Amino acid sequence: MGEDCPVFDGLYEYCQTYTGGSLAGAARINQGCTDIVINWAGGLHHAKKGEASGFCYTNDIVLAILELLKTHARILYIDIDIHHGDGVEEAFYLTNRVMTLSFHQSGNNFFPRTGFSNDVGAKTGKSYALNFPLSTGMNDAAYASIFKPVIAKVMEHYQPGVVVMCCGADSLSGDRVGCWNLSFRGHAAVLEFVKTFNLPMLVLGGGGYTIRNVARCWCFETSRLLNQQIPDAVPWHEYMDYYAPEYKLHVPVSNMENENTPEALEKTKARILESLAQLEHAPNAQMMTSQPGARRMPDGFGADDDDDDDEFGDADARTHARGRRCHLAEQYDEDDAEGDTMDTERLGVSDFLDCGCFGTCSGSC
Repeated sequence: MGEDCPVFDGLYEYCQTYTGGSLAGAARINQGCTDIVINWAGGLHHAKKGEASGFCYTNDIVLAILELLKTHARILYIDIDIHHGDGVEEAFYLTNRVMTLSFHQSGNNFFPRTGFSNDVGAKTGKSYALNFPLSTGMNDAAYASIFKPVIAKVMEHYQPGVVVMCCGADSLSGDRVGCWNLSFRGHAAVLEFVKTFNLPMLVLGGGGYTIRNVARCWCFETSRLLNQQIPDAVPWHEYMDYYAPEYKLHVPVSNMENENTPEALEKTKARILESLAQLEHAPNAQMMTSQPGARRMPDGFGADDDDDDDEFGDADARTHARGRRCHLAEQYDEDDAEGDTMDTERLGVSDFLDCGCFGTCSGSC
């Protein structure tokens, strides 16, 4: 726990509720009960295995993806929150079974100070962690110009079986923390574009610090996912005062200057597209049920509670020389010069995904 993750009354029930929602949604997708699941309370993408971070206590996204991996060979995680999805990236940094793609505000002074373009994954997961760092003032047109071609290329090369999406509303214009200039329509447009690929989707919330805009955004995006048209006038309800003076669903964006030049956007986009072009098309993933003698991972609602996860250890051991948090893959390398073996008890989930057995082999394979 830290300053941005205080203990409060009802904390356990809060974590239980939003995490349970994401797990239940993943289970419904696995069972073929639905094609799209929405949990706006979820999307707490900063939490790590051993620490809470950035208002995030339990990383429901990681747990939901692990649930989805029981049925699907490849998962695509897309993060449009203004903050980098560091907790999810760190968990799956070493595997090609989960591709993480984050569009976020860059800068060493912007939380969580991660998500650089050269953070691309390691070992089996090399080039399967994609980061598109951006500057302030990002608007609808510029966002669409980079998002659509990158997503189209990812779908072509990676061919995921399901998409998990963190739709943080702090990337909207007028957010108290964020410094982008997206409208509700621009924010929803990228979600609708992903929907056109007709893949099962687990849609989660995330950040958002101007309450009335968060409510407007996720209300509108729910309507778009349901293909339902809703009126612009906000219907009367007990929180009507929050929507003054417009009382409208859509409100104008600010006149913030977009500091993302077309040249810079094109350069980053070209680098990501080139990296994708060099990847193996639809990489093979050994599913755990295909291994003779390997027990099946228990369902999310009947999982063993006996597994004791060790904590990461000292924070100093997880700090990069440049002052930013490094990935576990960079700290615990089985091929290091000293010949030390990888301590599977201290690692996160990603080291168990390469062999497909999720740790049932006790690390022997």
